[in-house]
Amino acid sequence: MATLSLLSKSYYIVFVLSLSFIGSFPCLDDQREALLELKDLLFGEFMTDNSTDMFVGGLETWNSSSECCQWALVECNSQQVTGLNLYSVFPTLGKTSTVLAPIFRIKTLLSLDISYNSIQGEIPGIGLRNLSELVYLDMRGNSFNGSIPLQLFHLANLEFLDLSDNMIEGVLPNVVVGLKSLKQLSLDANFIHGELPEEIGNLIELKKFTVPGNQISGRIPLSILQLRKLEVLNLQNNSFSLEIPADIGSLVNLTTLDLSKNRLSGEIPSSIRKMRKLETLQLENNMLSGEIPTWLFDLKEMKKLQLGGNKLAWNNNLSIEPKCKLSSLSLRSCSVKGQIPSWISNQTDLIYLDLSENDLEGDFPQWLAERNLGTIILSDNKLTGSLPSQLFQSRNLSVLALSRNNFSGELPEINTTSIMVLLLSENNFSGPLPKSISNIHRLLLLDLSKNSFSGNEFPAFGPGSLIAFVDVSSNNFSGKVPSDFGLFTVMLSLSQNGFYGPLPENFSNLIMLEHLDLHDNNISGEFPAFFSQMSSLQVLNLRNNSIKGSISNDLSSVSSLRILDLSNNYLKGEIPQSLGNLTGMIETPDAPLTLSEIFNFPVEIHDLIVNWKKAKQGLSIRNRDIYTFLDLSKNRLSGEIPHSLGGLKSLKLLNLSFNKLSGKIPISFGDLESVETLDLSHNSLDGEIPGTFSKLLELNYLDLSNNKLGGKIPGGPQMDTLVDPKMYANNSGLCGVQIEVPCEEDLVPPGPPLRKKQEPMFSWIATGVGYSVGFLSSTAVMYVLGYFNTAPAYHHRGRRRSSLR
Repeated sequence: MATLSLLSKSYYIVFVLSLSFIGSFPCLDDQREALLELKDLLFGEFMTDNSTDMFVGGLETWNSSSECCQWALVECNSQQVTGLNLYSVFPTLGKTSTVLAPIFRIKTLLSLDISYNSIQGEIPGIGLRNLSELVYLDMRGNSFNGSIPLQLFHLANLEFLDLSDNMIEGVLPNVVVGLKSLKQLSLDANFIHGELPEEIGNLIELKKFTVPGNQISGRIPLSILQLRKLEVLNLQNNSFSLEIPADIGSLVNLTTLDLSKNRLSGEIPSSIRKMRKLETLQLENNMLSGEIPTWLFDLKEMKKLQLGGNKLAWNNNLSIEPKCKLSSLSLRSCSVKGQIPSWISNQTDLIYLDLSENDLEGDFPQWLAERNLGTIILSDNKLTGSLPSQLFQSRNLSVLALSRNNFSGELPEINTTSIMVLLLSENNFSGPLPKSISNIHRLLLLDLSKNSFSGNEFPAFGPGSLIAFVDVSSNNFSGKVPSDFGLFTVMLSLSQNGFYGPLPENFSNLIMLEHLDLHDNNISGEFPAFFSQMSSLQVLNLRNNSIKGSISNDLSSVSSLRILDLSNNYLKGEIPQSLGNLTGMIETPDAPLTLSEIFNFPVEIHDLIVNWKKAKQGLSIRNRDIYTFLDLSKNRLSGEIPHSLGGLKSLKLLNLSFNKLSGKIPISFGDLESVETLDLSHNSLDGEIPGTFSKLLELNYLDLSNNKLGGKIPGGPQMDTLVDPKMYANNSGLCGVQIEVPCEEDLVPPGPPLRKKQEPMFSWIATGVGYSVGFLSSTAVMYVLGYFNTAPAYHHRGRRRSSLR
């Protein structure tokens, strides 16, 4: 035994000495030249004779006077370069994939990491095929596009491949069979579509297969059950359909199975009970049905169980004793009834609990308030009573979502600084807000809307507050408009309260504010000029207040403004020509991430209420970023309508009704190519409706009533469908097919009077003389009397009839 130990030590010494000796070998000339060429392609334009000491992510050690095996980011074996670690070395340079060409000449590479460098263009398949010895290839976090090159699947020694977080499109090729040595394949967050090929089952060495956030459809191939060494299978956020393979439990080495956010149906396969190593089971947001099996709670290693958002049903008559210690549990929308199940109180490791969208009743449990969970989501139930004070003393609570229940009473004092998300909307809470709520330093999202909170001193959040989303609409708050919020505030909804007085100037300090909604309050004073300083503002709703003065000319500098509602105030003066320069109403932006995507759990911000087709309708937060509105109705605006408004090509709604506008409707309104609702009623507009209205192909609601318009109503694919007479009522002289009033220019002048047909006086001859003679005689008589000569006049009358139709 001693001899063996001494021998082992000897081998260890030899091994260490060999490692130190390896670094002293000179690297091959062609490989050193390839690396220097790569450095020059990356930084050559920045490197000068005086910048030899410039730090460039480790590549500053690469120079012709030293051996490349001694350079940073380079690994060698003997004289050969075997590894390059270029993780995030040049992310700001915006290089294309052609910059990688020198690397493909180093055919001895075993490991290549070029992740997070923002490399653009297609994956260079031909070049990668030269690296036939590659075992490890990490290309995540770039901007590679196009499809996955087939050459990549001929790297027979590859064990690790990560292409996640790129913009790869196309299908997953069935030639993945070529990667028989592959142990980890990650293709997260690309644009891969089509079905998963059956050949995936040939990757028998695979231990981790993750393709979330793509567009892969079809059924989960049965061949995936051949991957017996698989430990992680993540197919979430795709379009997989049909049933989960019945024998998926044969993958007994799985520790993580994530099939959430797909279209899977059927029941939870009973074979999953064979997965004794399973720690994470995520099946949320599918179309699974049937009863939730209690044997899931017998899997001793289970820590994360997410079943919400399906058609699954919890058996409320069963009492279970879980053998697992869960840290995360979601039974959202699983028909859980009665009080919160008592067995959950024994889950002492629980950090995340979602029981929302069920039929839970009773008070908020004391044991749950004292448990110090990180996330509690109980929204959309029938829970009652007041909230325990211990709940707001937790050191760990980050998310508390109790919206749409029947909770009541006042909020207790808040002695925690850990809460990030507090959602209490649509309950029966009352009384003032505790001032201590402004001391929650981590608070990001606060939704107290649709309650009965009151008080005239709103808590003041300091400028250092992190709060980003605030919704206290539809309560009974009063006093001056609160404006003491953090510099990071993005959304501020204070509508439908009793706030009064002028708008505070320190709103202009909220440099990140995108959404400001103050409709239905008692705000007075002049329309402020400081809005022009709020360049990030996208939504401004001041409807139904008592604001006076004129609209600031500088408002056009708020280029991101997409929804502007100043209706039902006391504004006067002319509409500024500069409003036609609002870029946000010219270009339709991409929809941003929803709050649910940001916070990774269901978060609903209430709809923005807008006047749409004479009725109030809600606009969801996602549509809020697609739709553009300009509503200046019910004010005292005068003068002509600016021609420049016709340039707002992305406008969906333009409402200028109930003002004192005069002059003609701008011809440029025919360029409002996206407009669906156009209301110019109750003004003093005159002249004709512009013929350019025929180009308005999206228009489905029009109101031009109560003006002084005349002339012919234009036709067109959409205009011909707008036939409600109320749209054109109370004008001075409109005509057209829409209102069934003929226009003079469409009337053809009448021809000469028609002669009355007379009965031929000798028609009796036909009966006395015989048919042939009678016919000839009758024809002769009619010819003499001009019977046939009346035909042209009759034909002319027929044309006139058709023109009046």
